[in-house]
Amino acid sequence: MVATAAPSLAGPSIETLETLLDVTYTWGYTETRQKLRDLYDKAVRGQWISDDVLPWAADVDLENPNMGPEQLMPLFGSDIYNRMTQKEKTSIKVETFAWTLSQFLHGEQGALLATAQLVDSVQDLDSKLYAASQVVDEARHVDVYNRYVHTKVGFSYPVNPHLKTLLDMILKDSRWDMKFLGMQIMVEGLALAAFGMIRANTQEPLLRDLTAYVMGDEARHVAFGVLSLRDYYRDQPEAVKREREDFVYEAARLMRDRFLFQEVWEKAGLPAKQCMEIALNNQGQVMFRQMLFAKIVPAIKKMDLLSDRQRERFAELGILQFENWEDPVAGMSQSPTGGTSARL
Repeated sequence: MVATAAPSLAGPSIETLETLLDVTYTWGYTETRQKLRDLYDKAVRGQWISDDVLPWAADVDLENPNMGPEQLMPLFGSDIYNRMTQKEKTSIKVETFAWTLSQFLHGEQGALLATAQLVDSVQDLDSKLYAASQVVDEARHVDVYNRYVHTKVGFSYPVNPHLKTLLDMILKDSRWDMKFLGMQIMVEGLALAAFGMIRANTQEPLLRDLTAYVMGDEARHVAFGVLSLRDYYRDQPEAVKREREDFVYEAARLMRDRFLFQEVWEKAGLPAKQCMEIALNNQGQVMFRQMLFAKIVPAIKKMDLLSDRQRERFAELGILQFENWEDPVAGMSQSPTGGTSARL
């Protein structure tokens, strides 16, 4: 295992947000939303204990070329990359790996906080029960990514400003549907696709197994959002739908721009703006960023938030081609862990 000195730009260890949130009692205990009840039952059966199922004793060699294909390196093929020595290329690969997993860790904490808010604010019992099960999932995800980053990688990066902006937008909004839309559809949908690509491209056993178990949980989380919102917006005024479409587009832009690795280039002493431009146009990275939306766009369409105006903006982002891809709920299947996963 290779340990590298931590980045010098460390943020505060504690930060408090002032938020507004309605807290809703639900006294209709006999009322049941069967599909959400079924999802809750799957979540209960799909719980797992990381010490029992993951090979934590395995050594992780960060310099092993099998950690991921070189073609997916953000600077691959550029003059800056071609001038690097093999040692420098390996160092940058380790840094981008650490950065990526650090952002997964920070995103999981955001999901933990947002889902805890959903328990308070949703208005039916089955949604409260499922959201509570997701809180347990998210706590476990924070735990396993924190453990992997700090015991196997050896150092971490602060939260990326684009990710932090999106998480703050979700946590500060007092409306329950915006929390579903931001966290369950956008953040969790992106995570599900990203984890699928990580699992497909790494031969590191611990990370591959960890990712598989997390994906089983994440597929349920996306389904929770789709089941909760797919009929809600059809009856809403046009102004409400336009505001939600604007939020989705802004969230999509933030999620795209977070994968430009600015903090890595600054730490490595490379020209950050030039490297970000290279990463933005690198074909492997373009494909990676587009595929992150493979679960999100079909979900947005299912919720009636894909107007002609939104289609134009999604086309500009290069993600409109996913609108007819597999329904995120229909794509769920039983996993070997007893939970659910999505066929990516």
